[in-house]
Amino acid sequence: MTVGEASTISPPLSPRDRSFNLPNALTVLRIFLVPLLVVVLLTRIEGHVYFGAGIFALAVLTDYLDGFFARRRNEVTRLGILLDPLADKLLTAAAFLSLVEMGVVPAWVVMIVLARELAVTGLRNLAAGRGVLIRASGLGKAKMAAQVAAILLLLLSRPMPALRVPGLVALVVVGAVTLLSGADYFLRFWKDVVRAPARADPGKDAPGPAR
Repeated sequence: MTVGEASTISPPLSPRDRSFNLPNALTVLRIFLVPLLVVVLLTRIEGHVYFGAGIFALAVLTDYLDGFFARRRNEVTRLGILLDPLADKLLTAAAFLSLVEMGVVPAWVVMIVLARELAVTGLRNLAAGRGVLIRASGLGKAKMAAQVAAILLLLLSRPMPALRVPGLVALVVVGAVTLLSGADYFLRFWKDVVRAPARADPGKDAPGPAR
């Protein structure tokens, strides 16, 4: 999960903005774990739920470690800021779609989550095209934490039915936080991207240095 709670045009990056470093390598590893997770969950081999939960937990661990090492080693890069949330979205989308296929989660709930993820990804890409990097907010981090809890609980509810109710409660929380965090991204996009040029317009008529 990307570090930072506010949108910024020039985030603090590493003096050596190397695209491929340890944090970004962990992010790429998380992306490669996504197809493996789907294959394990949907092949229905014996113990596939436990194997799938283990792969998902490993991917979540890489999510924590890439942020930790990026801060510790001062290796925050523009590529990492953009790639890290994309890896998170691929991981959670794959897990939720697998749960739908397994008959554990209603498809309409997952559609709400995926619609939000696609919309936010589009906004982030539009903002990046204008030189604005919209970083993850507190709501975005809460959304990811709720998704991780819901996915693990619902996965393990297959062999352990007692986890079914807590998993559904976590899923309701996911839906609520998903909508709130999506609205937060739209507001920040409007403030930092859409309205930013309007604030700069008066300056065009004022005397200033030649360009």
